[in-house]
Order: sequence, then C-alpha cells, then structure tokens
Amino acid sequence: MKKILAIITIFFATISLSPAKETTFKKELFDKALSDGKVVVVSSWIKYCTSCASQMKVLDKAKNDYDNIEYFKFDVTNKEIAEFFNIQYQTTLLIFKDNKEVYRSIGETTKELIYDALNSSI
Repeated sequence: MKKILAIITIFFATISLSPAKETTFKKELFDKALSDGKVVVVSSWIKYCTSCASQMKVLDKAKNDYDNIEYFKFDVTNKEIAEFFNIQYQTTLLIFKDNKEVYRSIGETTKELIYDALNSSI
C-alpha cells in the first residue's frame, strides 16, 4: 500500500512540474509572426500525454534561447486548428519559415533534434 501511495504522490508531483498545457495558437498571431519574418513553431498536445509535456518544456526553453522564434501550442482535440495544419497526432511539431512549412515531426522529439531543426531554420 505504501508503494502505491508513493507512486501516486510522484505522479501528481510530476504533473505539477510539467509546463502548462494551454492553447496559445491564434490564427491572426500566427499570420502576423510569419509576416514579421519570424520562425514560427507550432506544437500539438493532449491532456494525458507525458511526451507532449516533455517536448513542451524543450520548446519553452528554446523560445527563450532564440530571439526570432514565435511558439504556439494547441490541444490536438481542437479539430479546427488540427485540420488547419493537417495534424492527426499528438506531439506533432511544425516549423515555418518564409510562410512555408520547413519541418514536421510526429511523436516525441529529442532536445537535440528540435534544436538542430531550429538552427537549420534560422
């Protein structure tokens, strides 16, 4: 019983340390960032997905590490946004530059691959 309580405690502690999962994507902000010449990163997530949370931490850090990046995230159950980007899976990562998609990954991506993709997009 103590092991079960310990696991539950660790689980809830981990959830509280994960980045806030909220939809920040707005079409008008996305369009403005592209027209301003920024590299735009879009990632999808879903409530129960731990790999999404891990990837969001990396992207939140990357947003602070790069000056010319605009980062948007959204819940993949938002069908309107998912259809706009033709996203069918959680933990999808898109990078746009010069008004076109230059990178897409599906599934959890490592910090190194994300930073490599960003570096090649700048």
